[in-house]
Amino acid sequence: MTIAIERERAHRTPGLVTLAVAVAAWLGFLVWSIDMGMGPEPGTMGLGVVGFFAMWVLMMTAMMLPAMAPLVALYARTIQNKPNRLMAFAGGYLLAWTSTGAIAYVLAWSFDRIAEDNSTAGQALAVGALATCGVYQLTPLKRWCLRHCRSPIGHLIHYAGYRGRSRDLRAGLHHGLLCIGCCWMLMVALLVVGVMNVAAMLVLTALIVFEKRWRFGEQLAKLAGIGAIVLAVAVAFQPSLAPGLHHSGDSSVTDDMSDMGM
Repeated sequence: MTIAIERERAHRTPGLVTLAVAVAAWLGFLVWSIDMGMGPEPGTMGLGVVGFFAMWVLMMTAMMLPAMAPLVALYARTIQNKPNRLMAFAGGYLLAWTSTGAIAYVLAWSFDRIAEDNSTAGQALAVGALATCGVYQLTPLKRWCLRHCRSPIGHLIHYAGYRGRSRDLRAGLHHGLLCIGCCWMLMVALLVVGVMNVAAMLVLTALIVFEKRWRFGEQLAKLAGIGAIVLAVAVAFQPSLAPGLHHSGDSSVTDDMSDMGM
């Protein structure tokens, strides 16, 4: 009986650790954003490439890992809870999402320039981005990626065929790319409403978790798509609903961050 309990605890540990890392990332992000006085503002908010990249990695860790916990727990069982292999799997997953930071920085920087130079163009871009996000949520490609993310057992069967020392890294990278295919337009929508918009981050994190783990996840994804289209229409009349492409006033971030390379 004692052995069975210990085994069950061992099986649960990887998933709990994954959730703990996500919580720690959330706390780190909140402390950072409060300390720097950041909020739902346009663009990179004064952050340089290094600072934005670090912030993006922290955000993706906080937002994506909660939905990953069940798969991590199952994957740990298949590799007999070997820490080095599990770390390689997690590293591959985070590597995939980390790579999107460069694209996110370019988009955020571009959005800032557009919002500053031409408010009408910024509003039009916000409407287009949100509408595109909504439409993508309704496409077969979104459903295909989401169904892969919703089927952990299917992943494990696929990854069992991987060979070589890098098999766990490649498995994590593969799952990360599928996750990006499922969620990339949601991240574009986040840039539109402000890359450090905590309320939007919480909503999107919950949406991602429920899309992947709730039995009505596919229907929820469609409902979210319709919601994004409705928001796009609303932004057409009220541009302040898209603070990532709308300057509401003097909301400059301290220049010290730029001097620090952040």
